[in-house]
Amino acid sequence: MAITEFNLQNTLAFLSILWIAWRLLKCVAKHPFDNIPGPPSSSIIKGNMDQLYHAQGWDFVQTLADNYGRVVQYRGMFSRRKLYISDPKALYHIVLKEQNKYEETDSFLQINKLFFGQGIQSTVGDHHRKQRKILNPIFSAGSLQDMIPTFYSVSYKLRDALLSKVKTSPQEINMISWFARTSLELIGQSGLGCSFDNLDESPPHECSAALKELGPAVFKLYIPLVLLPMVTWIGTPAFRRTILELIPSTNVKSAIKMVDIMYKTSCNVLRSKQEAMQQGDEAVLNQPGAGKDITSVLVRANTDAAEEDRLPEDEIIAQMTVLIHAATDSTSTALSRIFHLLSQRPEVQDRLRKEIIEARAKDGDLGYNELWALPYLDAVIRETLRLYAPVPYIDRVARRDVILPLSQPIVGLDGTEIHEIFVPKGTLLTVAILRANRDPEMWGEDAQEWNPDRWLSPLPDSLTDTPFPGIFSNMMTFMGGRRACIGFKFSQLEMKVIVSLLLESFRFSLSDKEIVWNLGGLLNPTVDGKCGMPLMVSRIEQAPIL
Repeated sequence: MAITEFNLQNTLAFLSILWIAWRLLKCVAKHPFDNIPGPPSSSIIKGNMDQLYHAQGWDFVQTLADNYGRVVQYRGMFSRRKLYISDPKALYHIVLKEQNKYEETDSFLQINKLFFGQGIQSTVGDHHRKQRKILNPIFSAGSLQDMIPTFYSVSYKLRDALLSKVKTSPQEINMISWFARTSLELIGQSGLGCSFDNLDESPPHECSAALKELGPAVFKLYIPLVLLPMVTWIGTPAFRRTILELIPSTNVKSAIKMVDIMYKTSCNVLRSKQEAMQQGDEAVLNQPGAGKDITSVLVRANTDAAEEDRLPEDEIIAQMTVLIHAATDSTSTALSRIFHLLSQRPEVQDRLRKEIIEARAKDGDLGYNELWALPYLDAVIRETLRLYAPVPYIDRVARRDVILPLSQPIVGLDGTEIHEIFVPKGTLLTVAILRANRDPEMWGEDAQEWNPDRWLSPLPDSLTDTPFPGIFSNMMTFMGGRRACIGFKFSQLEMKVIVSLLLESFRFSLSDKEIVWNLGGLLNPTVDGKCGMPLMVSRIEQAPIL
């Protein structure tokens, strides 16, 4: 037995060394990217990954934009050649026209499968299309209009919770914690048909804290997670779970705990929903969402679907877990950025408050169409999502050899112009969302500035002549094509309702604590290295007295 184990260990070690040697040999062999400019690699093992994925990698990202332009060669793990791309024509081919040739990376798919199950973020091809076909109607304009009363009901609870804190004097409040709780409750009631949080002084649902902590924990594990596809074939899921639990890493243990919380939450919600449906319509109507929530619609649509289109139960649970994570984490981050910016720019805050108060004085709670008709509210949200996209970049992998055309030639290291790039099968390409959203040739000389007024005038001709392939407002924030964010309108509606209610009642300003925004898979605000966004909140005269 000992000899067998020894031989197995030696074999695995030999194969690992052989694989690494093969990767390093490929790095020095002639390559189609040899003439493409880029920064020097900082490590033969990690390449430029430590720089790009550093929590404060802002300077490196800006250096890529300033020194190398729209197509940059950089190095991934084991010095693997990658491209960092913001060229609009290249992105059009990657994200839209030839999206079948560019898919999520194996590590992205495996990470999402490990954390969330076989949901919409961890499937490709026909499997992904089948899942999206079931989910698409849930996020239609009609469905969102049905959710409006729920959005207001939850948002009023947030407003009342804040009013109770500031009724006598301004207070410093950690707003990202309240936004995370509110986003979870919104996706709970309108999405899952359940309630997680009363939004009062009682402790928040364990899922709320887990969701905000998962991103930073996973970010710290980014480099080992890149290697995940190499080991997912080893043993059964139970065996791999046991191995993970034996790893002496605080971040690994935290990630496991948080994933377990989300999975348990989704299972409990689904069981409750199924039991209510078995009891009849009255039981469903008495639950949050009144049968119009996403889970109820999903379960009914799945029941009514043709057998070949139905999702197995574990995939329904996976979809629910993905919805909980995506709807809570990214939207609460975007809301935090909006209110941080409004605190830095009080003149913008006052102007937006004036628009909101005038509209609500006339119509009360604003409906779906009325919210979208407020020009300055829309401009503030669009500009924030442009300049500070919650997800800064996303990788794709070329599934076959392809020719990637460019909207403008780049100058190679030898001084020649490059109009198109041969991309070998297996190449990793980084969709540079932040860079595309801040391209001065597309957005103008003030592209790096937060200027909501840009949306109140026609956009530059450059954006209409060669538009980015994003699903939202000529920007890449929500991506595009079949992999576009399915809930992007849900997220915007949540932001519009919350901003409109809070600005009517409160004034927000900076506290004396420095807020530092970290890069990563998802931008997040921190204070002294911990997730947080404390703002001074004061009640304004128009606010009700509790």
